[in-house]
Amino acid sequence: MNPLGISITSVAVALALWLAWLTSKPSVKPLLDPKQKKALCDKLPENPSDGNATVVYTDFNPMFDDMLRDINNATDHIHLQFFKFESDYICQRIGTALAAKASQGVEVRLLYDHLINLPNQWYYRTLERQGVQTCGFGRTCLPLLRKHDNYRNHRKVVVIDGRIGYLGGMNIAKRYLEGLDWGPWCDTQMRIEGPAAAAMQCSFLSDWCFATGKLLDHQRYFPDLQPCGDRSIDILTSGPIGNGPTIMQRTIQMLNQSKNYIYFQSPYFIPTPQVMQAFCNAARRGVDVRLLIPACSDRGLLVLPASHSYLSQALEAGVKIGFFNKGYLHSKTIVSDDSIAHIGSTNIDIRSYLLDHEIGAFVRNRDFALQIKHNFLADEADSVYIDLDSWRRRPLYRKLIERTSRLLSSQL
Repeated sequence: MNPLGISITSVAVALALWLAWLTSKPSVKPLLDPKQKKALCDKLPENPSDGNATVVYTDFNPMFDDMLRDINNATDHIHLQFFKFESDYICQRIGTALAAKASQGVEVRLLYDHLINLPNQWYYRTLERQGVQTCGFGRTCLPLLRKHDNYRNHRKVVVIDGRIGYLGGMNIAKRYLEGLDWGPWCDTQMRIEGPAAAAMQCSFLSDWCFATGKLLDHQRYFPDLQPCGDRSIDILTSGPIGNGPTIMQRTIQMLNQSKNYIYFQSPYFIPTPQVMQAFCNAARRGVDVRLLIPACSDRGLLVLPASHSYLSQALEAGVKIGFFNKGYLHSKTIVSDDSIAHIGSTNIDIRSYLLDHEIGAFVRNRDFALQIKHNFLADEADSVYIDLDSWRRRPLYRKLIERTSRLLSSQL
């Protein structure tokens, strides 16, 4: 073998060994020990799934206005958790509201992913001086990286007075309002009022306990929640520690149980083998399986070609795949058979399913499902579906880039 071949082989082997080390499961303590978990679970309502009211947002502006209103009306506590909570003018607007509530004696806590928000530490220190309790989840000491530093917290959760919750795909940053240079940011978020808010509170308090070592299990965080709507909602959390890949498993269950149709939106399509198999099986048995993904990527040079490397297999099975062209599609939604729908933080990718901490709401309600279906069809009108024959004819160099990018798909 010539020197160039030896060098390329060495790099490939080193890369494979690094990925194997990075994705191997380290010894990490659970989010909660059994006693702590019981202390929180005992506070949940008898039927946390039933009797909820919802509002769905596909525009950041009305979501942000409603969230600010709910924050301004808070009387006891405000809990916020975001993968990205940046230091731009949007974050400073909400930071001003949080500081004002803290000055009134309301407990305010902000939990953020530490690694992704390293540039924003100065702003968190400013909030701390104004009475807001802040903490980074999964604290990282650069330049040293440990295996569990690969486990990031991707959840977006807000709980106000234990009665109102927000979750979905939207972080707090100006791009969610202004979009990107080449188009608007298209996303989905929801507001939940009712018993399901208690399950969202459990999620936040579990992560807060893991990050700070302090369990907040006082009854004040779990007020009596009476039914206020007709939505049946299961709040699921998943992650590499804690409950495991529960959202992936529920997604597979939805695919397996779908009869007429199931529609997905996701910014990425890098599925695990189990999810890909479920997609293909559903399409082969005649279910109308559709997937919308963005035509352009917001994240590096490898994510889009890595996603594209999985499309041929899905197309061959009969999955209909559309490229969204109106802007950047960041929504993470599923709807099936006019009966069940999902909104959450989970992408259709290996990282979301197996490496990141995620949260999602699975809603059983016909009106809600029809609303998510309507939103999907509206985005579909701004999308172009691809066909298998033309996809197979894409240039060879693109196929090579896609297959090379796929080597890193577990980390994208």
